[in-house]
Amino acid sequence: MPEGHTIHRLAADHRDLFAGRPVRASSPQGKFTDSAALIDGQTLESADAIGKHLLLGFGAGIGWVHIHLGLFGKLGFGEVSGRRPPPPTDTVRLRLANPDSYADLRGPTTCALITDAEKEAIRDRLGPDPLRPDADPDRAWARISRSRTTIAALLLDQKVVAGVGNVYRAEVLFRHGIDPYRAGKDLARAEWDAMWADLVILMREGVRHNRIDTVRPEHTPEAMGRPPRVDDHGGEVYVYRRAAQTCHICGHEIHTADLGGRNLFWCPACQKR
Repeated sequence: MPEGHTIHRLAADHRDLFAGRPVRASSPQGKFTDSAALIDGQTLESADAIGKHLLLGFGAGIGWVHIHLGLFGKLGFGEVSGRRPPPPTDTVRLRLANPDSYADLRGPTTCALITDAEKEAIRDRLGPDPLRPDADPDRAWARISRSRTTIAALLLDQKVVAGVGNVYRAEVLFRHGIDPYRAGKDLARAEWDAMWADLVILMREGVRHNRIDTVRPEHTPEAMGRPPRVDDHGGEVYVYRRAAQTCHICGHEIHTADLGGRNLFWCPACQKR
């Protein structure tokens, strides 16, 4: 599932390619036909991201296209050559197009036209998003500091922190030497503040480079004389998807386990209980 930096990047791409201009909207798959007809020919006024939720605003009387990619959703962009974009495949849930560019949405968990009030309801039920300037980390701390749930599970709870996924979860815990099985209530406030500040920096870099890199400069392949990571995830990481490999810092074997249906990765030596 895409993490929050990807959704913020998609919002920025929509602003760059479509904002302030009328768009043609269609639903070749047929599941969004009625709503596509309502936004067809309308001007995209804004594109917003809250955690893993993408929201495309078409103004008063129209509302917002709410997109959640889920596990299988894909959103791709293309340039228009000639007067029309290439014909979409019948798997495209929503196509937006103008004379220069098009965007095709396939396989999302959610694609719905919603009101301003429904958009605010989505925002209210989510925790603070490290990529939003209006985020309040105190809201997350209020829940974490009272919880007996593991910090690893809390970080993936979108009601606690919005936008953090499996990669950022594993990596920020490693970077701060925190055992993923420690209860939220046993976390110190200073530890939470440091993790939040780190998430803000790491996720902003993720938006900028469109990939997740979490290793510090002294631990890059060039600095350590090691081969670069080869993985479809792309970036350089400490523990994510590195089960049974050696830790870059201490040489201990990276462990993995199932936690709440998601694979957890950590170094028992660097992240002691």
